[in-house]
Amino acid sequence: MPTPALRTSWWPQQLLLGWLNLALTAPLIYLYIGLPLVMRQNGWSGTQIGLMQLAGLPAMLKFLFATPVDRYRLGQASYRTWTLLLMLCYAAALGLLAAHDLGNTPASRMFLLAMLVSVLGTWADVPLNALAIQILPESERVRAGAIRSAAMSLGAIVGGGVMLLLHTRAGWAWPFYVLALGLLSGVLLLPWLKPQATPCQSLPAPLAPLAGWRQWPGYFAIAEHRTWALLVLVYYPFLGAVWLYLKPLMLDQGFAADRIALIVGIVGGLAGALSSMLAGRLTRRIGASISLPLLALGNLVAIGFLTLVIIAGLGHNALIAAALLVALAMGASAGLMFGLMMYHTRPGLAAVDYGIQSSLFVAARTLVPILAGVLLDRLGYPGMLGCLLVGLVLVLLLAWHSRRRIFSLDRPAQLQGV
Repeated sequence: MPTPALRTSWWPQQLLLGWLNLALTAPLIYLYIGLPLVMRQNGWSGTQIGLMQLAGLPAMLKFLFATPVDRYRLGQASYRTWTLLLMLCYAAALGLLAAHDLGNTPASRMFLLAMLVSVLGTWADVPLNALAIQILPESERVRAGAIRSAAMSLGAIVGGGVMLLLHTRAGWAWPFYVLALGLLSGVLLLPWLKPQATPCQSLPAPLAPLAGWRQWPGYFAIAEHRTWALLVLVYYPFLGAVWLYLKPLMLDQGFAADRIALIVGIVGGLAGALSSMLAGRLTRRIGASISLPLLALGNLVAIGFLTLVIIAGLGHNALIAAALLVALAMGASAGLMFGLMMYHTRPGLAAVDYGIQSSLFVAARTLVPILAGVLLDRLGYPGMLGCLLVGLVLVLLLAWHSRRRIFSLDRPAQLQGV
């Protein structure tokens, strides 16, 4: 294991990667979580707002965007160059949105602009995380996942709260200007992320396989990747579905909208960021093979407590405690998953393999809430939560039985205790 001094030396790179993930995430959160409120204020129908969410579908196709990143090498620091170019285009797309006021722009044009922003934001995420895989030693990857999860929690606060306040005070364009400036600051800082000559670095370009569609099924030819892919599909979405319906649940339980925004949006976001960091630290101490089932048990306890609060009618204070417990579970599980994704990549195909995993993650995170919504309409909140609890029990069993099979036997033993 690395010494404390060596671990400390990676903090500048880790924090910069965290800032870049925050800069990439906040605009998308504002677009799909913050803007629906503004759209409603401008007279958009529920159907129009719902259709606008379809502009987020590119997030399910990261494996497609990842292929050219690995296939076409842009110099020695290829991932960094790809990230820089895509972040510049992303910032320019936000500038285009700023120039098209919602009240004076046809819905079709707004959808195309939103789709452009979504594609560029999704695409830029691929080389950035491939760059993290390339520059960080394996001992730092769990911490990187924790920091990324924390950055996404903070991005939810910025995109889902602060930018709405800025829109109220300064008008349509300013949130996009501020978010674009965040991206440009990342572009200026990117040169500080330099690939190191470390044992974990990807193969040099001449030895790396040529990325293409034939490499997609090859990912699943490795036994540990098949097991891990199943965990990527099921570990998080049941918990994510509860988080999505937590605000409507609290509203139906008599909470005021502004109070829900404070509890879930701000305090919950901060709790998720904190738990991401703590879970990363815990995983580095006890190992991934223990953390996977342990955090799965924590998810089960959190949703079980929420279900008990609803069924037993324990009141508002208990519901607030349950909501914060779910936020803690969300942050911890997301941090663990993002960190472990970095281990399950092939040499020279970091972008493709990250894109495959991320596509699986997003697809399940999108589809499970839809099914949960159907259960909510038919069975109510207790029935929906009960079904999700069954799913979490199965996840716990899978995490326990597969905890030592997600790493190949011929890989270094310390990976079991990342």
